[in-house]
Amino acid sequence: MDREQKTTVVKELADELKDAQAIFAVDYRGISVPQAAELRSGLRDADTRFRVVKNRLTLRAADAAGTEELKEHLEGPTALAFVKGDAALAAKTIFRLGSEWELLDYKGGLMDGETLDPDSFKSIARLPGRDQLNAQLAGVVASPLTGLVRGLGSMIQGLALQLGQIAEQGLVSGEAPQAEEETAAAEEEAPPSPEEDDADPEPAESPEESSEEEAPEGEDAGQGEAAETGEGDADIGEEPSADETSEDSDENKEDNE
Repeated sequence: MDREQKTTVVKELADELKDAQAIFAVDYRGISVPQAAELRSGLRDADTRFRVVKNRLTLRAADAAGTEELKEHLEGPTALAFVKGDAALAAKTIFRLGSEWELLDYKGGLMDGETLDPDSFKSIARLPGRDQLNAQLAGVVASPLTGLVRGLGSMIQGLALQLGQIAEQGLVSGEAPQAEEETAAAEEEAPPSPEEDDADPEPAESPEESSEEEAPEGEDAGQGEAAETGEGDADIGEEPSADETSEDSDENKEDNE
């Protein structure tokens, strides 16, 4: 590799160090080509590039990128994982495959400009991935809304059932039941109640009632009635009764004696 090629590699490494959200330095000794391919495939889902570099060129790139904290980990066979996407998923992939193969010892790294030691790396590896966290967050946010929608749905369903029952009785469509129609017709044909009669004004007194109230009491009242009706006087042309004839004959005898 000539000087220009080395300069080009250093510049590329420096750009990747600057753009990466997290950088993991890993000892790759003992890893096979198929294992390396599987590792790169798993890291691709986390938008992470796994690259084996020479330590001398990486040291120069670290100085150019301002990531001097990585220089202490650049001893022995070292590969760098440049994370631009999901750092938790990348750490999980390296930790899982390294545990299965008993390889890929984590040396150290940076995350958001801060030093990331092996214990912090393992803690991040145990976290759910970004997609899984987003799904969990969406479930937590959506659960109250789901409960509200279910509650409203059950209320609407219950209201619909009640309206259906009322409609069957003819109360919603405007058709009154037959019993109510018959009751209303009977009330219209029935005579007014006594209460309604009491509400009407008192009728004027008849002539007979007024005459009875104005007539005097006792014998004067009887004489007045007789005078008005002409009772006690014989009508003209009417024959005397047998009692009257006997009384007249008795008076004649007395006169003759």
